[in-house]
Amino acid sequence: MSRRRLLPLFLVLGFGYAFLYVPIVSLIVYSFNESRLVTVWSGFSVKWYGELFHNQKILDAAWLSLRIAILNATLSTIIGTCAALALVRFRRLRARPLLNGLVLAPLVLPEVMIGLALLLLFVNLENLIGWPQGRGMLTITIAHTSFSISFVTVVMRARLAEFDRSLEEAAMDLGAPPVKTFFLVTLPIITPALLAAWLLAFTLSIDDLIVASFTSGPGASTLPIVVYSSVRLGVSPQINALATLFVLVVGACIGIAGWLLHRREAQRKAPR
Repeated sequence: MSRRRLLPLFLVLGFGYAFLYVPIVSLIVYSFNESRLVTVWSGFSVKWYGELFHNQKILDAAWLSLRIAILNATLSTIIGTCAALALVRFRRLRARPLLNGLVLAPLVLPEVMIGLALLLLFVNLENLIGWPQGRGMLTITIAHTSFSISFVTVVMRARLAEFDRSLEEAAMDLGAPPVKTFFLVTLPIITPALLAAWLLAFTLSIDDLIVASFTSGPGASTLPIVVYSSVRLGVSPQINALATLFVLVVGACIGIAGWLLHRREAQRKAPR
């Protein structure tokens, strides 16, 4: 294919990437703006980062979101992996179609519907048995886990479907019981998929706004809720600083992951 024919494709591709990343670059630049107005440049300053780290409301919301995300990712990975094992290994299970439908339903249901349904569930449970008392970290964690399980199950199901069962059979032929076979043979092999599923559930939780807004209460506002509330009154330079820190952390994680993969490939190709 000639360069002349590829030129429109490159232009469209460049426009698409510019549409995505130019606003992010602009946000990072204006996080160092001295002016309180985010659209008027008045000089270089890092004072908004200092004010961000003294903003107790944002710090408390970030700490709450981090705890919820870690709990959600851990619970979702455990339950989702068990669900994936049931779907892949027990094909004659009578409840398999029902379990498969329950796994796929949260992937296609609107988040507003999920949040509203969980809110009504928590209110009715509180009226009937007195639990949970109010809405806070516990209800948000349960809500996030309820839809994160589906994403974890899909990831782990794809990995387990490609798993070589002969490795497990060889271990059991050598006398290893099923539980020991799982922890010594199966688990090390599926660990990369487990890590990917954990990170996906973590990201879904820390980024969620809609479901958390339905299942949170006074004094239990996550970081997306606090950011959304502050943006409604006008974009603050502190929000620009917060977003810049997120971009730096994500970029550092991607860089470290890329370096580890490159190092692993280099060790694999190195002569022995």
